[in-house]
Amino acid sequence: MSGNLVCVGIGMTLGAHICPIAKSYIQEADVVFSGVSNGIVELWIKEMHNDVRSLQQYYSEGKPRTITYKEMVDAMLSEVRAGKKVVGAFYGHPGVFAHAPHKSIELAKAEGFEAKMIPGISAEDCLFADLGIDPGKYGCAQYEASQLMFYQRTIDTCAYLILWQVGIAGDQSLGKFSTTKAYRQVLIDLLAKDYPMEHQVILYEAAVLPIENTRIEKISLADFLNAELSQHTTMVIPPAKKMQSNDAILKRLAELDSTITE
Repeated sequence: MSGNLVCVGIGMTLGAHICPIAKSYIQEADVVFSGVSNGIVELWIKEMHNDVRSLQQYYSEGKPRTITYKEMVDAMLSEVRAGKKVVGAFYGHPGVFAHAPHKSIELAKAEGFEAKMIPGISAEDCLFADLGIDPGKYGCAQYEASQLMFYQRTIDTCAYLILWQVGIAGDQSLGKFSTTKAYRQVLIDLLAKDYPMEHQVILYEAAVLPIENTRIEKISLADFLNAELSQHTTMVIPPAKKMQSNDAILKRLAELDSTITE
């Protein structure tokens, strides 16, 4: 089969994060589908190829994202089945908080087509750099905010907690572009079981354009109710407690160490 699919990441900041191989795939494709949230970024991609088709057209308020994602997948796969070299160019990393790239590659492979993913710099990568966080220092747990609300999860307050898409927290319809303060209060009440209301959290938004400023806003958990949010706002909750040593395990390890050195 001659058709193939490559989903590439173009990074977060316009022009600054794209890697050479991702750019090469875009330039050499027969058709490029762009999954970006900024019109200027889309225009930049169009400078690299004369047939760039926006996937943003499938989004609309109130329309379930499950339908939107299926339409995106269908659009890309129809060109692959037609024997074309297809590229899906997605902002950030194409495998992070992105259903359509994963599903498209899965289906393309199942149908016998060559398909793969090229990583990109994600919002997570920018977050660690901008906030000066080393996830290996205290540990780090990450959840989509609604997922944390919908399921019973255990929060480790000795580690960083990163909640993505807090601006649509609690949306069960998968069709909203934002949720109200009432939904936000439910998230606050959930977090208040593990964190004091005065605990400082960070609202973060990576810069998409070079002229934009990165959003790093420190507020209390209580102030989150009235904070200004977008679909791209991330909440970062620093550790609230110190890590406690596991003395029983440390003792066993010390005994092993002494045995080895004897």
